Amino acid sequence: MSVAKASEISVVNFSEKLKCYAQLFKLRLTSFVVISAVFGYFIGAATYNVGELFFLIIGGFLVTGASNAFNQIIEKNYDKLMDRTKNRPLPSNKLSLTETTWVASIIGLLGVSILWLFLNPLSGVLGALAIFMYAAIYTPLKRITPFSVFVGAFPGAIPPMLGWVAATGSFSLGAGILFFIQFVWQFPHFWAIAWRLNGDYQKAGFKMLPFNRKNKVSSFILGLSSLALLFTSFIPEFFAIATRITTVGLLFFSALMVYPAIKLVQTNDDKFALRIMLMSYLYLIGSLAILLIDKLISFS
Repeated sequence: MSVAKASEISVVNFSEKLKCYAQLFKLRLTSFVVISAVFGYFIGAATYNVGELFFLIIGGFLVTGASNAFNQIIEKNYDKLMDRTKNRPLPSNKLSLTETTWVASIIGLLGVSILWLFLNPLSGVLGALAIFMYAAIYTPLKRITPFSVFVGAFPGAIPPMLGWVAATGSFSLGAGILFFIQFVWQFPHFWAIAWRLNGDYQKAGFKMLPFNRKNKVSSFILGLSSLALLFTSFIPEFFAIATRITTVGLLFFSALMVYPAIKLVQTNDDKFALRIMLMSYLYLIGSLAILLIDKLISFS
């Protein structure tokens, strides 16, 4: 990985540099991650502490931003090859590798330290694990094997569990169930994205779809992953961490993903992959919201 010369880096003003770092940290994606951690906190907490919530948001934002930055640092030369990423700050030489590596390292260390010192050590460990697995394992694997999606599902499922652990200071069955549901959610979510962007991914050598092809086998596996998510709807009630309210809510939100997944299997039409992707964002927030609503009703 070569470092661009100083003369090759574009001169940008302060406001443009802020925009570059917003792209580097993927602010919209980071916001979803932090929101899911906040939901996990409220679902797990017996009492709420504003200070803890503040440090969870700041620490979670820094850890997620660092993960996204390291991902783009490692993939700079591959991002140049794809239409959707070629204008990112690093491939367009608006930021230097040296600068972004320092910034990513500092905010990553700061984020883990905040989670460790101001919440609890286990939260810090989860934050560090998320950065390591996403940047050091998942990112390089993307060009080697479609199995990378399975590996990436682990750090991707940490946020709600991190929120629970931040609130309770310990790992428990409830935290594990939050982790498992979001772990299963990763597969239809990311395979739907990979289906739509497969042509672009192939330009960079990324192997994101099952068998690295848009075919009946890949769409069938994507459909099965959606059905697997549907069946996770029964888990919280089965283990008595939620009531029938959660079961019905999770069935509803997962069905919104299953229907277009079935249509994708039947047609291999990209528009159904787009619908799965859009519904997956609704599921992410809706599933956590229904768990929290169920908890509030049960304790009222």
